[in-house]
Amino acid sequence: MNEKMTAGGGVEYTHAGKDYFEKRGLKRYAGATALWGLGVAAVISGDFSGWNFGIGNAGWGGMLVATILIGLMYLLMIYSISEMSAAMPHTGGAYSFARSAMGPWGGFITGFAETIEYVITTAVVGTFAGLYADAIIQDLFDVSWPLWLWVIIFYAIFVTLNAAGAAASFRFALIIAILSLAVLAIFFITALVSGSVDFSRLMDIAPEEGQSTFLPYGFGGIFLAMPFAIWFFLGIEELPLAAEETHTPAKDIPKGSLAGMFTLLVSAFLVLILNPAVVGSEAIAGSGEPILDGFRAIFPNSSIAALLSLMALTGLVASFQGIMFAAGRNVYSLSRAGYYPKFLSLTGERKTPWVALLASAIVGVVLIFGLGNIAYADADDPAVSAANALLLIAVFGAVIAYVLQMVSFLILRRKLPNADRPYRSPVGIWGALIAGIIALVTLVLMPFNTDYRSVILWVAVVYVIGLVLFAVFGRKRLVLSPEEEYAITGGVHGHPETEGYDVTESLEESGEQEFFDKK
Repeated sequence: MNEKMTAGGGVEYTHAGKDYFEKRGLKRYAGATALWGLGVAAVISGDFSGWNFGIGNAGWGGMLVATILIGLMYLLMIYSISEMSAAMPHTGGAYSFARSAMGPWGGFITGFAETIEYVITTAVVGTFAGLYADAIIQDLFDVSWPLWLWVIIFYAIFVTLNAAGAAASFRFALIIAILSLAVLAIFFITALVSGSVDFSRLMDIAPEEGQSTFLPYGFGGIFLAMPFAIWFFLGIEELPLAAEETHTPAKDIPKGSLAGMFTLLVSAFLVLILNPAVVGSEAIAGSGEPILDGFRAIFPNSSIAALLSLMALTGLVASFQGIMFAAGRNVYSLSRAGYYPKFLSLTGERKTPWVALLASAIVGVVLIFGLGNIAYADADDPAVSAANALLLIAVFGAVIAYVLQMVSFLILRRKLPNADRPYRSPVGIWGALIAGIIALVTLVLMPFNTDYRSVILWVAVVYVIGLVLFAVFGRKRLVLSPEEEYAITGGVHGHPETEGYDVTESLEESGEQEFFDKK
């Protein structure tokens, strides 16, 4: 029916009906183990590259302190997110939490930040995976393909895999996560048993005047290293996006999230200690492939270079799969609720958001190569330069989403004190507050790194465009998806695993309950 319903924030809802949701259905498959695999897969490439640039800003000691702070932030944040996801088992994840806490505008701003994070991160990881793959075939067959072709190949393979069904997505994520951890385990073991580890190399960076070898650039370097420490954990927060594809999300998402978080904490600190101890902090600070350099130092034999590259590629492939999953579900949930064009949430016979996946892929490819040709045309490799810039934008979007999610937790504890919370965070309000403060400090300090200053302008432009489009179009075309139902009814309705997708609409139409002013 065409009847409009108004709500706070100047938004309007249109009745959708069962047919709308039947075309946007998802299929439940995952348990805690599958979620653990998805979470680890999404993050694990951060152990293979990216984190080490923090050593160049802070030295090894500064990077260690930064990783402890960021690791604490993520752990406390995952406890808080687990509570919210158990109470709001919707595919919307961060958007869902913010929508209930801060209204439709807060939901859009938070969800849009996650779109920036996941869509861009997928494109960046795909670019680096293409570089690795081309290096491998060059070593093996003396053949090189254009980077754009590699990126399209990776997108084609993994869009197809993710569109094939939830079972295929989760199974591949679990297998590739285990393989990636196995590669890291091989590195840890061979580094130790080969005698290649020398802990004196951890502090081989000459300190600035008045500083120590532990903090060669002083305490200020710690804060500059915090955005790079994020790469050890970026993406583990995505698991609530799998809520409507999980059998018992209230139990399995907290279990999978926390198991994944502790796995990543262990791997992060082992990488941070052993990788520089093999290569040296000064040498590793500017490396584009630190784990691969570590293998080369342990096995100084060029004949196995291709095998070592293949092992390092495993981590990139894992994260490409895991982050692509998150990008698709994030776009799907915001589209299903009407914030983005509604056709993006169509799922088809296999009950996967293939349109959202395909749209995310197209945007990713255009960003990498379009931005490269426009802004970095004079660079040696425009696409790689664009990927490095987009990487910083992705981190910026992620930290914005982290701050807003912790604010949402604090608001929801007060706004909906009696809402059903099957899982409660053991660190409670103080844990969310500490995590939010660390995230906010990281966000505020990013501009002090000159590499991030131009990023702020890009993020601001993207946000202004997004907000204008939502104000003009999206806010008048919202739909009562589960996320919206939960928010509108104060947590009474909107649980898709028990109620379906149109309970609130049915109650409105029957006159049994009313939640809106009719227009």
